[in-house]
Amino acid sequence: MAAVLQAEISHATVIFGALLLAATLWDAFETMVLSRRVSRGYRLTVVFYRLTWPSWRAIARRLPAGNRRENFLTVYGPMWLLMLTALWALSMVLAFGMMQWGAGSRMAAPDGSGSFATTLYMSGTTLFTLGLGDVVPHSSVGRFLTVFESGIGLGFVALVIGYLPVVSQAFSRREASIALLDARAGSPPTAVELLRRHVGDGASEALVDLLRDFERWAAELLESHVSFPVLAFYRSQHDNQSWVTGMTALLDTCALILAVVKTDCQRQARLTFAMARHAVADLVRVLNVSARAPEPDRLPDDTFARLRAELEAARIPLREDASAAGKLLELRNLYEPLVAGLSTLLLMPLPPWMPPAKARENWMAHL
Repeated sequence: MAAVLQAEISHATVIFGALLLAATLWDAFETMVLSRRVSRGYRLTVVFYRLTWPSWRAIARRLPAGNRRENFLTVYGPMWLLMLTALWALSMVLAFGMMQWGAGSRMAAPDGSGSFATTLYMSGTTLFTLGLGDVVPHSSVGRFLTVFESGIGLGFVALVIGYLPVVSQAFSRREASIALLDARAGSPPTAVELLRRHVGDGASEALVDLLRDFERWAAELLESHVSFPVLAFYRSQHDNQSWVTGMTALLDTCALILAVVKTDCQRQARLTFAMARHAVADLVRVLNVSARAPEPDRLPDDTFARLRAELEAARIPLREDASAAGKLLELRNLYEPLVAGLSTLLLMPLPPWMPPAKARENWMAHL
C-alpha cells in the first residue's frame, strides 16, 4: 500500500512539474516572442503584475506628489521586468527539480545527502549551465531531463538578452516624440498651446506635418505597448511629461480641430484622432483598466468659454455654430473615460486644456 501511494505521489509530482514548466515556457514565449495581440489571460505575468502593482501604487500614493513619488514609480517598470525574469527562472528550476525527483532520479551530493534540496541544486546548476559536476543523475530519464534543461537554459538566456534591448529601444523612441511636444505644446503639453504655436505663415502645413508624425507615433506606441505592456509603466524624465499626458493632449487638439477650429487640417486631424483613440482603447484592454469619467470635469462650461477666448485672442478662426460645443463633447466622450482610467491606474495626471499660469517649460528649466 505504501509503495502504491509513493508511486502515485511520484507521478503527481512529475505531472505538476511538467505543467509548471509548460506554463512558464508559454508565458515567457508569449511575453518575449509572440506578444502581438491584445489578450487578457491568467498567465504568470498577469498574476505577478496584479500582485505587485497595486501595492507599489498604494505606497506611491502616500508619498507627496513630485520628485519623490515619480522616482519611486520610475523604479517599478524596470524592476518588474527583472523580477519577472527571475520568477521565470525559479519556476523552471522548481519544475525540473520536481520532475527529476518524481521520476526517481535521486541525486547524491558529495556528502552523501540525497534530499529534494540537492535535486533543486542540480536543477539550478543545469539551467544556468554551470556544469559543476558535483551532483549528477544516475538514470537515463535523469540524464535526458538534464540535457533538456540545459538546452532550455541556453535558450532562455538568449531570449532575455535579446528582449531587454528591444524594450529599451521602444521606450527611447516613445520618449523622443514626447520630448518634441515640449517646444510645440508646452510643459505640460496642452491643446490650446499647441494650436497657438501653429498660427501664421506656413502654420497650417506645419500642423498637418505634426499631426501626421504623431499619427505614426500613436501607431508605434500601440504596437510596442501591446507587444510589451511593461512599457506602459516606464515613466518620462520630467514630472509634467508622460505618454498618457502626450496622448491626451494630442486627442484634445484633434477634437478641437474637428469640432471648434476652422482649418483645413481636418482630414489629418481625423486620421490622427482615430489612431490615437485606437491606441488608448487597446491599452485599456491590455492593462484591464476600467473606463471612468474624469473627476473633476476637464472642460466645464466656464473653462470652455475661456478656451474659446484664448483661441480668439491668438487669432485662430473658430466655428460660431451652436453645435460646436456638442460635437466637442461627443468627441471627448470617445476618449476621456479611457485616458482617465489609464491616468488613475498609472498615476500619470491628465493635462489641462490650457497651459497653467506661469508654466515653466522643461527646456528652460536650468536658466
